Amino acid sequence: MADELLAAELAAEQTFVDRVYVQLERSARNAQAIASEGHGRGRLGHEGGLVERDAMVFQAAKRIAQLDAAHEGLVFGRLDLLATLDPEPRYIGRIGLRDDQRDSLLIDWRAPAAAVFYQATAAEPQSVVRRRVLRCTGPRVVGVEDELLDAEAETDLPIVGEGALMAQLSRARDRSMHSIVATIQAEQDKAIRAPARGVVAISGGPGTGKTVVALHRAAYLLYNDRRRYESGGVLVVGPSGVFMRYIERVLPSLGETAVALRSLGEVVGGLRATRHDTPAVAAVKGSARMAELMRRTSRQQAPGSPKEFRIFWRDDVIVLDRGLLGKLRRQLMGQGPRNRQLPRVASSLLEVMWRQVRGERGRDRGREAFDDDMLSSQAFVDFALSWWPPLEAGEVLGWLRDPEFLARVGDGVVTPDEQRLLVESWQIESLAVEDVPLIDELRYALGDVPDRRDDDHELDDYLGGDLAGGREELTTAMERAYGPDAPVWMPPTHTIEDDGYAHVLVDEAQDLTPMQWRMVGRRGRAATWTIVGDAAQSSWPVPAESAGARADAIAGKDLHEFHLSTNYRNSSEIYDYAAAYASRVGLDADLPIAVRSTGVEPREVGAGDDLAAAVRAATADITAEVAGTVAIVVPIERRAEVAGWLATWPELAVHAPNAANPAAAGDDRIVVLVGIETKGLEFDGIVVVDPAAIEAESPTGRATLYVVLTRATQLLTLVR
Repeated sequence: MADELLAAELAAEQTFVDRVYVQLERSARNAQAIASEGHGRGRLGHEGGLVERDAMVFQAAKRIAQLDAAHEGLVFGRLDLLATLDPEPRYIGRIGLRDDQRDSLLIDWRAPAAAVFYQATAAEPQSVVRRRVLRCTGPRVVGVEDELLDAEAETDLPIVGEGALMAQLSRARDRSMHSIVATIQAEQDKAIRAPARGVVAISGGPGTGKTVVALHRAAYLLYNDRRRYESGGVLVVGPSGVFMRYIERVLPSLGETAVALRSLGEVVGGLRATRHDTPAVAAVKGSARMAELMRRTSRQQAPGSPKEFRIFWRDDVIVLDRGLLGKLRRQLMGQGPRNRQLPRVASSLLEVMWRQVRGERGRDRGREAFDDDMLSSQAFVDFALSWWPPLEAGEVLGWLRDPEFLARVGDGVVTPDEQRLLVESWQIESLAVEDVPLIDELRYALGDVPDRRDDDHELDDYLGGDLAGGREELTTAMERAYGPDAPVWMPPTHTIEDDGYAHVLVDEAQDLTPMQWRMVGRRGRAATWTIVGDAAQSSWPVPAESAGARADAIAGKDLHEFHLSTNYRNSSEIYDYAAAYASRVGLDADLPIAVRSTGVEPREVGAGDDLAAAVRAATADITAEVAGTVAIVVPIERRAEVAGWLATWPELAVHAPNAANPAAAGDDRIVVLVGIETKGLEFDGIVVVDPAAIEAESPTGRATLYVVLTRATQLLTLVR
């Protein structure tokens, strides 16, 4: 009887879902037609037609992108309200759709009319009799889960399924996070729909859905104030590239494509770093002290640049010695960022040099002739270019590779031991994630190079006035020194003005270093914010310093705080084990309540003399018992070793086709990660290799191991 009831309900819902998909395709065709019509307007031959074309094509393209992204799980919710209020069911989906009569067919989950889907509870049903969640694979309805919210209402509605939330929690995880708009609970919904102004801070222990809530809040803001947030942009910052790939499907699946997803190594335009420094080096580079080091570095004379200049003009020997040049450099620095002073360099040098002209022949010739002669002098042009060159932040960071240079500018800021660590780290050619905030600090200290490519007025400023006679010589010298695409002529592809966003979302915020907070803070000076974190999971060893940097980043903004208290990810057996570890090692952990049980306790196995065999057996056991993803979490120094083991295990190789780098494989279930990379992720099963070594890797190793223990949804095995 129960099977017949379920089959009947599935068939009824399938009929409605089929209708929605027909309307979806019709809407897509309409959008394509509007785009074609818009292109036609551009052929009208007048400016108004071009403007109309651009507007129509832009809006049509946005709608097409929304419709394309919505295919997976388009319809996910149904509300049956009191018959006296509304006799017809209301369906909730990832986007809103109307039928051909312009009647509402599907309510966008972000619309006010859909809020009750998340807010209604058995204690406060808000006129909802039954809430139903539809589980779909593509356009096919594969399950329904009901909750009877108003038990006193007179109704003959059938109630089927085990409950939407529990069904979602039991689902096998794949390699990307899915939107769970259908299962967001009331405490989460309050944070999603919080006031847009200021900062929304979401805290809570592992598995409480902080990331999902934050991402859905971003989608909600875009829906409610699209003009502001789409034009200004939304920046989502996460801890790693692995994490960003994990969540990248969530917002597009909600219809939002105007969002920039950036790991901490990608926040600065044009840079992408994935390598992490050792914990000891990272602790130095992340410290707020590095801001002062970068400031001092940006003000130094470029290594190898000339320290004096001498030239004979008429009857005078003109000398720019260290003292004069030092005074002039300080004057220019006092007027703003270094690169922004480039238009003033030539005129400032000429002014100082003209004061040394004493001879009668020189004075009779006059200042204009002097300027023309100097700008025609190859020696002067070469000196000006090499004394005050346009500087890139990466180049300036490279100056610190010199131990003597670092010792001079770092005196009183970093200790000799810290200087040694820094110099060693900068011998590696590739950037570390921890270098990116330093480069950003230098970008702002140096300023962008002014764009004088097509601006004669600014070029005249650079030459010290209307000095056309020297323009050709200066241009030739610059191109010889820097090439035809000289940075002095070409603006940077990404400027400081491009950095600002309308909304900034920071996930795993407890891990940001003070320098990373400074970097992210620059992107959110005029923004609203969503900040997500759990202090007990922090990998930064000086929490007070990071808290101060966070406060500076959001200074002056109203703060709205929300705390999530229910662990939806872990089974109670797994989380009780992790919580006991946190208490045992002295972590001040926020301990949420795990709401489900599997009856399976975490396992501890001894490796004996053959660690590889023990890991192999544990991994094989877990992959045989779960249908979803499995992570092997290892100490940093053993990552390559364990990844290599997979190539020798034929029964597991199918899950890791790229055995040299399993994390890069396309559809494998097994991934090898180090502890810090598990931040924000979840897996059906986890094998922890040598947990004691993970603990000992850094001053915050215990917090990292606690994070690792809370990533598993079903099975957890520790190989000691």
